[in-house]
Amino acid sequence: MATVGETVQVSSHTVDKVTRAKISLENFYTNLVSQNDEREGRFRTLEQAMEEDGLNDEQKKEKRSLHAVRETEYLRLKRSKFSVNDFDPLKVIGRGAFGEVRLVQKKDTGHVYAMKILRKTDMLEKEQVAHVRAERDVLVEADHQWVVKMYYSFQDAINLYLIMEFLPGGDMMTLLMKKDTLTEEQAQFYVAETVLSIESIHKLNFIHRDIKPDNLLLDSKGHLKLSDFGLCTGLKKSHRTDFYKDLSLMQSGDFSPIDSIHKKQSWRNKRRALAYSTVGTPDYIAPEVFMRTGYISSCDWWSLGVIMYEMLIGYPPFCSESPQETYRKVMNWRETLIFPPEVPISNEARDLIQRFCCNADQRIGANGVQEIKGHVFFRGVDWDHIRDRPSAIAIDIKSIDDTSNFDEFPDVDLKWPTQAPAEADASKSSTATGDLVFLNYTYKRFEGLTQKGRMPAPSSFNS
Repeated sequence: MATVGETVQVSSHTVDKVTRAKISLENFYTNLVSQNDEREGRFRTLEQAMEEDGLNDEQKKEKRSLHAVRETEYLRLKRSKFSVNDFDPLKVIGRGAFGEVRLVQKKDTGHVYAMKILRKTDMLEKEQVAHVRAERDVLVEADHQWVVKMYYSFQDAINLYLIMEFLPGGDMMTLLMKKDTLTEEQAQFYVAETVLSIESIHKLNFIHRDIKPDNLLLDSKGHLKLSDFGLCTGLKKSHRTDFYKDLSLMQSGDFSPIDSIHKKQSWRNKRRALAYSTVGTPDYIAPEVFMRTGYISSCDWWSLGVIMYEMLIGYPPFCSESPQETYRKVMNWRETLIFPPEVPISNEARDLIQRFCCNADQRIGANGVQEIKGHVFFRGVDWDHIRDRPSAIAIDIKSIDDTSNFDEFPDVDLKWPTQAPAEADASKSSTATGDLVFLNYTYKRFEGLTQKGRMPAPSSFNS
C-alpha cells in the first residue's frame, strides 16, 4: 500500500479503462438529454402539423396514439445492434482514399441505401479521426432537404459504416463531364440550389471547406444535395491545410495562357483520376484557407464561384498540370482569373464569379446570403419553391438501384470486408485505441427505424 505523499504508479491499462469509463458515462448522459430533446421536438412537430391540417379532437387523438407507438418502436429498435449482415451488397458505386461506397439493400425492409465503408486502421494511421467524427456529427445535426440524409452509423472491429440515402442522379462532376458546359439558365438553377445548400449548413455554424462538383449530389428528380463533410474524397491529404504548407516553396511554372480548347481537354482527361486519388486537387479551395491565418464561412462562396466558372467555361479557372501550380494560380488569382474570349458569357455571370472569387472581406455573401440572392444573375429565381420546380436537366432513373449515373467498378468482390489473422495481430494495439476514439459513433435516425413496409425489389421501380 502506498504511504502518504508517495506517488502511485498507474498502469497504462488502468488509465485506458478509466478513460473509457469516463467517456462512456459522459456519452450516456449526453445522449439521454439529446434523445429527450429530439422526442419532444418530434411531438411539437406533430402538434403543429395537426393544427395546420385542421384535424378534429378525435383525429388528433388517433394521430397521437400512432405517434406513441412509433416512439416505443423506435426505443426498442435503438437497442438492437446493426451489422453489415443486415444489408445485402448490390454494387460498388464509389471509391475514396480510405474506403469505398456501396449500394446496399436492407434485408428487413428492402430499402436501398448508399453505405460508406472506412477502415479504422487507415483513419488512425492517417490521423483522420477528427474528420470522421465531423462527418458523422454534421450529418446527425443537418437533417435538411439540402443535405444528404444519414440514417445510421455503426462500426465493427475493422470498419466504420455510414448508411446514407442513395441519390441516383450521380454528382455534378459526372454531369459536367457529360455536358461539357452548361447554359446560363442551367447554371443559374444549379448555382442557386448550391447557394441554398451552403446556406443550410452555415445556419448550423458549419463551414464545409470542400465545396466541389464531386460533393454536389443529384436526387432522382435532378435536385441538388450537399455531401462529404470530411469523408471519402474529403479525407485525402489534399483537403487538409497542412498538405499545402510547403507548396509555396515549389518551383513555379509560368502563367502563360493555354487556349481554352486544350485546357478543357487536359482537365477532362485527368478529372476522374483526381477524384479517386490521394493527391486530389486544390482547384476549388479559397486562398485564405491555404494561408492558415484564419478563415470564415465565406470560403465556401469562393468555391462556388470556381464551380460556376467551370459550369460555363468547361474547366475551373486555376486548373494546371500539377497541384503546386494550381496552388500558385489560386494565390495569384488577380492575374490568373481570366475569362477566355472564345467562350463568351454574360456580364451578369462574369460579375458574380468575380464577386465570389475575390478577397474574403469583399466577397459577396460575406455579409449574409441575401446579397447573393439579390444579385442580378439570379433574376427570376423563386428561392422559396425552387425544389418544387422541374430541374434544369432531367434525370432518367429506371429503378431504385439504377447506378447508370455512377462509375463502374466491375472487378470488385462484393463480399463484406474481413481482416486476415496477420492483420488482426498487427493492428491489435491500434484497434484498442480505435475502440476508444470511436466511442459513441453509432447513430440511428428515427425515420430510418420507423419506416414501414417493404420497398419494391431492385430493378422493379419505374420513376
